[in-house]
Amino acid sequence: MRGREILRRPPAAATGLPSRLHPVLRRVYAARGVRSAVELDLALGRLLPVSSLEGVDAAVELLLGHLERGSRIVVVGDYDADGATSTALVVRQLGRLGFSNVGFKVPDRLRHGYGLTPGLVDELAVDSPRLLVTVDNGVAANAGVEAAMRHGIEVLVTDHHLPPEDLPRCAAMVNPNLRDSGFASRSLAGVGVAFYLMAALTRHLEQCRGVRQPPVADLLDLVALGTVADLVPLDHNNRILVSEGLRRARARRGVEGIRALAEVANRNVAALSARDLGFAVAPRLNAAGRIDDMTIGIRCLLADEPDEALRLAARLHELNAERREIEERMRGEAVEILRRIRIEEGSLPPGVALFDEAWHPGVVGLVASRIKERVHRPVAAFAAVDGDELRGSVRSVDGVHVRDVLEAIDARQPGLIERFGGHAMAAGLTLRRSCYRRFADAFAEEVGRWLSTEQMRGILQSDGELGPGELTLETACAIRDGGPWGQGFPEPLFDGEFEVVEARTVGRRHLKLWTRPAPDSRPVEAIAFGYLDDAAAPPVRAGERVRLAYRLEATEFGGTPRPELKLEWVGPAGGT
Repeated sequence: MRGREILRRPPAAATGLPSRLHPVLRRVYAARGVRSAVELDLALGRLLPVSSLEGVDAAVELLLGHLERGSRIVVVGDYDADGATSTALVVRQLGRLGFSNVGFKVPDRLRHGYGLTPGLVDELAVDSPRLLVTVDNGVAANAGVEAAMRHGIEVLVTDHHLPPEDLPRCAAMVNPNLRDSGFASRSLAGVGVAFYLMAALTRHLEQCRGVRQPPVADLLDLVALGTVADLVPLDHNNRILVSEGLRRARARRGVEGIRALAEVANRNVAALSARDLGFAVAPRLNAAGRIDDMTIGIRCLLADEPDEALRLAARLHELNAERREIEERMRGEAVEILRRIRIEEGSLPPGVALFDEAWHPGVVGLVASRIKERVHRPVAAFAAVDGDELRGSVRSVDGVHVRDVLEAIDARQPGLIERFGGHAMAAGLTLRRSCYRRFADAFAEEVGRWLSTEQMRGILQSDGELGPGELTLETACAIRDGGPWGQGFPEPLFDGEFEVVEARTVGRRHLKLWTRPAPDSRPVEAIAFGYLDDAAAPPVRAGERVRLAYRLEATEFGGTPRPELKLEWVGPAGGT
């Protein structure tokens, strides 16, 4: 929690926002550029029209042709939460619409690599599918599509990643980020694209059959989970998808698998939030793809029987515990690498590359994310996967579009990077072991073109101070219900000075405080998770005054609902 600077967002006029809103919520919305009640209307009817997403009509026609022929269809997913939810959504909805011969396949992270590769296609061809539907991948699968064509298999690509210069010669493609796309939201996750396609298909079949078909809106909890997990910006369209998905999950109208994952994570399903999806449900689902086989996660999302869903969720919970142990070891090793870089070079470069021979390729993305938070600059973490090949994951900070960074490196040094793809905040790449040092230097240089020294200070954007009368359960609930919050629409963060009434360590790593914002006010609980992970973190003692940056949340831990401060930063009073 060191090395951060708190900057308060400039105040903004809340004109145009409903007067009935909680005053804190009005202030927060205004600071995020919300100017009218229409922007707060998250009803499903406000969703961008399904027909406005280019490519869906051709994709629907392709699917209808294979429905008439009774073709074998295989959905080809990805091994993260967005890919898993996309796969489950398409498999479920095709089955509900009468497609009787549908299966799915997720690439093996180590054996196949990412997406629709020729090797994966060769394996799939054994079962004679006539159509492959990619979800959350495929826009750069030129070689995989060519391999499918050689087998006489058509490919329908649904993806949201940024496209390469040359697109694959697939039978149809749906992607809001194609260069000629006029779709008003380019922030759809892979599961959002899959939802739009299934919605278009469902509407067409209703018109043809003259009877109501199973609505794909029943599966919006899958869309909410994949959207939050993939950290795509929560523009108005995505906020609608997440809000509606959460509403269904809370009402127990969603899929059994998400409910089971929430339960094994000790989350209250009736009060499920976007934060719960991102920090409790998604990590357990992702654990399968990181250290085992995402097939387990998809089967959990496809399970209709509560007992079966809970059994699979329990297995995912175990995998997540194993993942956390691996991650903790790798994170410690990464910190040691950072220490050596500082000693050898005097300071850290603008973009940091990390590699250790023993690292797990499924966990390097998490390590990159954790270290990014520590050093406040983009981080690329690599693992060895096969012989001379290194596979890396990159995580970025605001202001640096890492896929564009990789594209620029590739343009300047052709052949240095073998494959890459991704979006603004996260990307993946493959390179030869012998090229690692050259890449590390090129990455540092290119990020340096984007990032200023000031941006590397680790700025926390605060929504200002809350008065003692605002540090209440009512305010916490208003903030919770005012979401969904997430990437591009950040959850409110506040800061202020407090007197420490009591301080103690819990769980060996976490700092628990009771704080008082004013001499005559009631103490408010606060917790800083992982505070003691940083050996240089200053001790906090009763009687001291401290400055805190925090999120105000409602907690029921221990059985009594009350407000609690989730601390993002702890420092001396008067400090920044």
